[in-house]
Amino acid sequence: MERPDLSQTTIEVYAYITWLEKKLTQKAELKKREARPVEPSEPPTTLNVISISRDGFAKRTPRHLYSRQRRSGMGVYELETAPTSPRGQAVSDHPALLAIADESKNVLLITDLGRVFRLAVSQIAVGDVRDKGAALATHISFHPNEQLVAVLPEDRGEHVALVSERGWVQRIRRSFLGKNLFPGMTFHDVKQGGKITAACWTRGADELFIGTKLGKAIRFRETQISERNGGLGLRVDQGDVTVAITAVLQTSGVLLVSHDGKGTIRLMSGFRMNKAPGAGAKVAIKTNHLIDAITIRDRDDLFIIADSGKIIRFKANEIPKKEGVVQGVNCMTVKDGEVTAVVVSKPNSINQKVT
Repeated sequence: MERPDLSQTTIEVYAYITWLEKKLTQKAELKKREARPVEPSEPPTTLNVISISRDGFAKRTPRHLYSRQRRSGMGVYELETAPTSPRGQAVSDHPALLAIADESKNVLLITDLGRVFRLAVSQIAVGDVRDKGAALATHISFHPNEQLVAVLPEDRGEHVALVSERGWVQRIRRSFLGKNLFPGMTFHDVKQGGKITAACWTRGADELFIGTKLGKAIRFRETQISERNGGLGLRVDQGDVTVAITAVLQTSGVLLVSHDGKGTIRLMSGFRMNKAPGAGAKVAIKTNHLIDAITIRDRDDLFIIADSGKIIRFKANEIPKKEGVVQGVNCMTVKDGEVTAVVVSKPNSINQKVT
């Protein structure tokens, strides 16, 4: 039976019908998934996968509850979501950020205004894989229309690097982000290149790789950016915007993932470093919508989530490494939606529970 034309229905009726369709699809996919073998789950660990939605709902789930699959596998459904209306109006929330942190530690929540909050992982609602979570507004006071752009585990380097939509970079010493951090302290002036779009930890003497939505990027030494005043890291083309920043070395590989679920690992040995920041970018991947760029190693695990709530975990070494520009391989199958967030998990940092 073909799906009838629903363009004339009300937003509420359309949302309900598509919600029912999604539930039926989830059940069908779950049956298929249960019928095919997956890699056994890891031992119980204190590491949690943190999911945060566009509207600020967050929850954490023990990492070992996510079975490792093959690249482009069935995945499971994470935060509950619903699609847009026939007129393109949003009728529900959707997943926007992923992070992995130990339940005994803290995370840094960074907003598009350059404000930083420090939050204990234990304060984030614990949920099953499919739970929606609870509002972060219970713990954090956001400004109107302010959005989270990054969630970083605490103390993973010497500096946190922020990049704005027009390519301005700020470097913040770890000492400013500890116990004495004033909640919501601002580290960026939006007059300098617009709002913040991404953030990452650095070791203080790394190189920075900044990626844009249209798949372009630049690489330069982080020490060329002033700690005190920041500086222009990338001259962004008209119609483009930055979407990612990650710390790299000459020997690094950077995972690049597009909205359609395709991805590649771009080797820095094949991506020339600029002598100075502030120049134009060059093509890093063939796409018109890059989602993220993350430094990755062969033994790492990769988590990818889509706006439908679907999430998949698989080994990074399943993605081919390339020194040149490619479109990438299929990492996650997405239907009527797009990938919204990616996070890398380091197996060598596993903290197993004592039982």
